[in-house]
Amino acid sequence: MEAFSDGVLAVIITIMVLEMKPPGGGSLEALRPVLPVFLSYVLSFVFLGIYWSNHHHLLHAVQRVNGATLWANLHLLFWLSLVPFTTAWMGDNHFTSWTVALYGIVLLLAAIAYYILVRALLAVHGPASTLAAAIGNDRKGKVSIAIYIVALPLAFVRPWISAACYVVVAIIWLIPDRRIEKRLSE
Repeated sequence: MEAFSDGVLAVIITIMVLEMKPPGGGSLEALRPVLPVFLSYVLSFVFLGIYWSNHHHLLHAVQRVNGATLWANLHLLFWLSLVPFTTAWMGDNHFTSWTVALYGIVLLLAAIAYYILVRALLAVHGPASTLAAAIGNDRKGKVSIAIYIVALPLAFVRPWISAACYVVVAIIWLIPDRRIEKRLSE
């Protein structure tokens, strides 16, 4: 499951970078029109990196998987596979309301899918498992989902506020969850 997921995430990042086109001129001024594309790419790359890192840590605490966990993992990968599309649309259209909102919907659904994956893995391993002890109450996951929900209507008021909310979620998750590493080393 881990190797397959790593491969899918590598393809997603590759697709994203291939969507970026260089500017038409050779001056620094020529970069200005592609700045929104670059910023949306950076944000998405960070999010995909966060998912990869946390997924990697999560699976190191896993002893076994079943059909439900495989489907939950595919569910997560489905939403992450839409990131290149929403990234390109948002960047090409300079962070307009609908593009920022759709980007947020994909991020929200990916966060929910990750939450479902964690719950499916916990169901296989039980409440007394190393995984359950490491995950705890998953405060970061719940707070992230709440921020996405708040950010969605804000995309239609001020898209930059909504995008700032997405950055806040990224900042929350930039440092991988050390609880898993700590539990595995005990």
